[in-house]
Amino acid sequence: MNAIQIKNVTKRYKDVTALDNVSLAFEHGKIYGLLGRNGAGKSTLINIIANRIFADSGEIVIDGIPAKESMKVHEKIFCMSETDLYDTGLKVRDHFKWAARFYDSFNIEKAFDIAEKFNLDTNKKFKALSKGYQSIFKLTAAMALEVPYVIFDEPVLGLDANHRELFYHLLLEDYERNERTIIIATHLIEEAANLIEEVVLIDQGKILLQDNAASLLEESCCVSGIEHEVDAYCAGKNVIGYDELGNLKIAYIMGTKEPLPKTGSLNCTPVNLQKLFVKITEKGGR
Repeated sequence: MNAIQIKNVTKRYKDVTALDNVSLAFEHGKIYGLLGRNGAGKSTLINIIANRIFADSGEIVIDGIPAKESMKVHEKIFCMSETDLYDTGLKVRDHFKWAARFYDSFNIEKAFDIAEKFNLDTNKKFKALSKGYQSIFKLTAAMALEVPYVIFDEPVLGLDANHRELFYHLLLEDYERNERTIIIATHLIEEAANLIEEVVLIDQGKILLQDNAASLLEESCCVSGIEHEVDAYCAGKNVIGYDELGNLKIAYIMGTKEPLPKTGSLNCTPVNLQKLFVKITEKGGR
């Protein structure tokens, strides 16, 4: 099976269980949104997939190959993260040259082309770049690596609005030309929502849901109106959260939609991905 398979992975730090018997798969050829609150376990999971730390139990299998300390998966996966793992004294162009020597799949011409689109000065040393341009350098290196699986952990940290839009555009353009698996872990959910095909939501070290993003939104809605009318409509339904203001109430509902009563104050409107994320993690599950 062409996928990153996470099988019963557990990771503890002293008294904290960062991941609790997590199992899921990131299939080849999809764009995933890996979503979770601070401390939910996202970065721990990413670092285990990337072989930067090891699970206490369970395993990661990439395209059928056990990933732990395996050079066979070297050309299959790359993780761009907030952590600076680069020689800060090297120029950007020299980093590109070293990456091309280390990865057969690194497209150095593509790296310079992306850098030019971002106005990234490749003659500057990494340490001389602003925080935003350090992120741009890391994004550029990740996009130039033509491996089957690429993970972006908080990819737009420090980027201005124009550069964030450019990143999303270039990423989607590249995905359409070279289909692979892209995993985006981000707190800027609505910005990335148009890219995400499948949502993986992690909270307190457990997977709360994994679902197609379009289906998830199609099956969800918010119903607003006078409090007692909202309560009556919501009876027996899967309500994941409420907002209240005076005698007005908004209910966030997942599941089969039913017609609203023909009389009364109720309105039904779509829910965006970020609001769903907030309400599901407030509730702690579906």
